Amino acid sequence: MPFWINTVVSILSFAIAAISGIALVPFLHKLKFGQPIKVKDGPKWHAKKQGTPTMGGFMFIIASVISAFCGYCLYRWKCGIDMTDITNSDSFMRFISVMIFSLCFALIGFIDDYLKVVRKDNDGLTAWQKIFMQLVFSAGFLFAMYCFGDDSTVFDFAFFSFDAKFFYYIIMTVVIIYLTNAVNLTDGVDGLCGSVTFAVMLIFTVSAAILDMNEISIFTMALSGGCLGFLIWNLNPAKCFMGDTGSMFLGAAVTGVGIVFHKHLLLLLAALVYIVEAISVVIQVLYFKHTKKKTGEGKRIFKMTPIHHHFELSGFSEYRIVVTFSLTGIIFGILGILTLFR
Repeated sequence: MPFWINTVVSILSFAIAAISGIALVPFLHKLKFGQPIKVKDGPKWHAKKQGTPTMGGFMFIIASVISAFCGYCLYRWKCGIDMTDITNSDSFMRFISVMIFSLCFALIGFIDDYLKVVRKDNDGLTAWQKIFMQLVFSAGFLFAMYCFGDDSTVFDFAFFSFDAKFFYYIIMTVVIIYLTNAVNLTDGVDGLCGSVTFAVMLIFTVSAAILDMNEISIFTMALSGGCLGFLIWNLNPAKCFMGDTGSMFLGAAVTGVGIVFHKHLLLLLAALVYIVEAISVVIQVLYFKHTKKKTGEGKRIFKMTPIHHHFELSGFSEYRIVVTFSLTGIIFGILGILTLFR
């Protein structure tokens, strides 16, 4: 596929996301869709961010969907592929399935954000309500992948592989729920989640080119451009937050593309920043409970979790955290790309 198509898609998505903020941010202010902030959820100085408009994720959601569809039509036209022949194309159906899957998770995030705004606190959907909806959408996506040609139950870790048979779908459902929520946890510092995901989508674009998955590369480039356009409004000091609407969309996009690749070591390495963010929370909670049960006083390994807050309390500026985490994602993502040549 001509590289210029992906370039056009990325620029279009960037422009739509960046320009849409001019109207969306004042609109969210008018609706009083401000983000409730609890001091216990972050450093005490985050309290000044109270009321910053949330649901800004609509910027890159709308931008990536529109530009991806435009790019796909351009791709089929330029390559001489019959524009009307889409339902019989497994590659197209996987492409559209990833987008629908991402939008379904965005819906979960939107409901959660809306409830937080209406109730004026940081409690939206309950954990079990989220998990139930995530289970339903995850199962639907995996079933769609099976129907559209990806019926392999082999875990491919480049240096070794094994067939999990039916358990593959159970394990991948857990992976989807863990990773989408890990992406959500990463959204705790201005510009962090958008920057890390921008880097991941660039890594996935190169991977898609190597794996000859042209349609998927269109989506990843669209989302990378959308994230970059959104960062104009989200870098510190943020004028708008992506909210769970945006972070759930990004989480599903990352896991969806990773599953379509069927290169599990690549997904593990590219998404390592998200994974570490979530693991830091698990470690903190388990260690606190263990020490409290043993000594009567709970102790902590990190100053605060997710781990980006630990770095904040250690003196890192929000910009420094964004740059450090994004570069880390790029480095491990490049290692992931190298595994494709095994």
